[in-house]
Amino acid sequence: MTIQIFNTLTRKKEPFVPIEEGKVKMYVCGPTVYNYIHIGNARPVIVYDTVRNYLEYKGYDVHFVSNFTDVDDKIIKAANEIGEEVGELTERFIAAYFADIEALGCRHADDHPRVTDHIRDIIDFIGVLIDKGYAYESGGDVYYRTRKFDGYGKLSQQSIDELKVGARIQPGEKKEDALDFALWKAAKPGEISWESPWGAGRPGWHIECSVMAREVLGDTIDIHAGGQDLTFPHHENEIAQSEAHNDKTFANYWMHNGYVNIDNEKMSKSLGNFITVHDIRQKIDPQVLRYFMLTVHYRNPINFSSEVIADAENALERLRTAYRNLMFRLEQTADNGDQADIWLHKVREAQKAFEDAMDDDFNTANAVAALFDLARLSNTYLNEKNTQKDVLQAFLGAFGKLAGVLGISLETADELPGEEVDALIAEREEARKNRDFKRADEIRDHLLSQGIILEDTRQGVRWKRG
Repeated sequence: MTIQIFNTLTRKKEPFVPIEEGKVKMYVCGPTVYNYIHIGNARPVIVYDTVRNYLEYKGYDVHFVSNFTDVDDKIIKAANEIGEEVGELTERFIAAYFADIEALGCRHADDHPRVTDHIRDIIDFIGVLIDKGYAYESGGDVYYRTRKFDGYGKLSQQSIDELKVGARIQPGEKKEDALDFALWKAAKPGEISWESPWGAGRPGWHIECSVMAREVLGDTIDIHAGGQDLTFPHHENEIAQSEAHNDKTFANYWMHNGYVNIDNEKMSKSLGNFITVHDIRQKIDPQVLRYFMLTVHYRNPINFSSEVIADAENALERLRTAYRNLMFRLEQTADNGDQADIWLHKVREAQKAFEDAMDDDFNTANAVAALFDLARLSNTYLNEKNTQKDVLQAFLGAFGKLAGVLGISLETADELPGEEVDALIAEREEARKNRDFKRADEIRDHLLSQGIILEDTRQGVRWKRG
């Protein structure tokens, strides 16, 4: 089945056909690095990391790019407030960003371009827009002539007249039209700046991604993605800039994920419900946050609460328990049993259900449900009197592949290693044979304190994490 992607530009699902067969150019708007990322920022990181995983699972060679905005009004303000150089502040929070996304099971992008590394490219890009009549200089600032671009508003599906309502020229701005937006901002005293044909200044926000996407991926990319809040004006403005400059379609597919709410309220610092990934991963397994984010379709809003996180912890543990039970049985199983073909077929069916879900606009909610179906199926199989290694290996292989696509680790971080558990169980069994019940009880109690529950079965002692 061909992957279907809901394209924000057309407001419908479309079959995914990349520009170049077998290859995908994908650009995801990255963070403005002046603070730790919050869980709202984490959602697109997790969602599009999963999209990338699945595209690779389907055999595509994905060139995945996510930028850092490392010069911006918020960054300058934050640096001034604490008396730190802009570059020092951004380096610190770029490092913090990587620590957070790694904890969430997300891979680094293939390229992480930074605005400050592309100032010359940005200046050149703006120069072309001025030469073409799409931009103009005014008092050291450079603005984009929004009305000159035919089809402005096509991504957010708003007309120029609708957009004009509420548009204002702020004090100090010297625009021709309230709808025009800044490509270059004249430097203010004490601000970081670069020399340009229009005087010292720095780039506007929207121009950055247009330039970095072009420099790294070319004039036209397959997928451009980000949070729903970026649809307008950021992505709308990117289209206007890039297509005016390149005379080509900027991106063929636009993907946008929904908002994250906290206890059914919009997350904001003023409400005191602002949660950073840095803080929350000190309290819960960050894999639980990733799992939670994938239980709702990426285009829908998702509500974060202590209750749903507790549910997510329990659900993830059920998956991990099913996986560990398979591993345990595999170590105990010889090549015997029958009806292997029937069970292998069931494993393939479960895997196909997962793929069907992901092919349908990366529906991770249904993909997670398919993974639980696989877990229930494996539990049923483990109740069989005789099991076969090839079936157990098929279950484990499917679990590993599908959980890998979702970026979910079936191993618990910072837990007692399995080899150590096995060694302690062997020592306990030896103590019981020698009637050293005190030592046997000590070992059981120690394992229990580590969350390891022992069960006596016909095949011997087995264990699970409780």
